[in-house]
Amino acid sequence: MRRGPLQAGEKVQLTDRKGKRITEQLVPGGTVQTERGVLFHDDIIGLPEGSVVTTVTAEGQSESAAEAYRRNPRKPWKTARRIGGWQYTVMRPRLQDFILSMPRGAQIMYPKDIAQVIEVCDIRRGMRVLESGGGSGAMGLHLLDAVGEDGELTTIEMRSEFARVCEANATVYFGVRPAWWNLMVGDFDSVAPGLPDDHFDRIFLDMLDPWNRLDQAWRVIAPGGVITCYVTTTTQMSRVAEAMRESGHWTEPEITETLERGWKAQGLAVRPNHEMIGHTGFLITARAMASGVDALHKRERPTKDVYSDIDDLTAEQQRERLAELELRDISDRKLRKVLHDLDQQVANIAMVSGNKDGRGSIE
Repeated sequence: MRRGPLQAGEKVQLTDRKGKRITEQLVPGGTVQTERGVLFHDDIIGLPEGSVVTTVTAEGQSESAAEAYRRNPRKPWKTARRIGGWQYTVMRPRLQDFILSMPRGAQIMYPKDIAQVIEVCDIRRGMRVLESGGGSGAMGLHLLDAVGEDGELTTIEMRSEFARVCEANATVYFGVRPAWWNLMVGDFDSVAPGLPDDHFDRIFLDMLDPWNRLDQAWRVIAPGGVITCYVTTTTQMSRVAEAMRESGHWTEPEITETLERGWKAQGLAVRPNHEMIGHTGFLITARAMASGVDALHKRERPTKDVYSDIDDLTAEQQRERLAELELRDISDRKLRKVLHDLDQQVANIAMVSGNKDGRGSIE
């Protein structure tokens, strides 16, 4: 936790009155080129959070339009800009702000999904956590922060270049490489067998086929431990859930997704924003059973078949299935009411149509 005046090497977030944000790492002698002038890092270093800084006219940027175009043909205005006097508020970025602005190679998880993982997977200080799929480090930063120096995070990342991105982002955020982080490069199937039995309290899997890794995950997780899998499609979600049930090693999986919508509140103008973050992924969460104990699962009614594909049935079986679907339970009283309402609506249409044609009258 960083407190006190802003220091060189830290990242700061600059926000103007329109809500536009710039994230910048402070370097002695450095500058920030904004759309409305220049900010000098030396003027920001040493300030407390919550200060306001003002852009100045960019000295030495008064070249002609032709010279600016030669230097930067795609965006010549960037080198010719001489606007000053625009104010920005200076703050240390929140973890969410840091993640959304950090350099990344792989697509990151949205903050709304990360927050749900921390909650449903019940990740707390001092725990031992296994993460598969480091990516750019978005989830890893939250896990490192959640378990703290008393805990342990083991991350398995298949691609070495992504592991470097992940490690660099963590080093910038914490100011030093976290000592409680074990970053391992390789695929899950080759790395996980070397991990000790019953060692981890929590496991988070972010991969294409987590159902193929459930047996290894059960071996390394302690009884009662929580596993959460993150997938993006319904077919993946279904396969993970069914694999958990069939193995008998996991409790009944809980499946959730989170939708996020912001609101505008300005005077009497109170309404939801026109844009929202809809579906991004599913979270499938379960707990590990003890060795030799099968999980308890809800028994489906014998008459309720939710697994057979109708295309795999014989013609006779298909006719029986269609007959079952036609025999939906409905009371005679309700059926009479439905028919009465529909008869009345049809009569109303006939009456209106007759009046329009001049062949009927309202009594």
